[in-house]
Amino acid sequence: MGGVPCIRGLRIPVATVLRMLAGGMTGQDILADYTGLQVLDIRECLRFAAASAMERELVAARTA
Repeated sequence: MGGVPCIRGLRIPVATVLRMLAGGMTGQDILADYTGLQVLDIRECLRFAAASAMERELVAARTA
């Protein structure tokens, strides 16, 4: 996958799962779409995102 972080050996990018969560899908919705995933895979995606956010300063978007 060209160095893109993926879930286990499934070739599902972590960013894909994060994008689905951010878009409002539930864990159960994601598991239904990707039958090879497990609940722990989704948790690990969130852990990866949290660790990545801690590595650098992120600027939050301002709301009106």
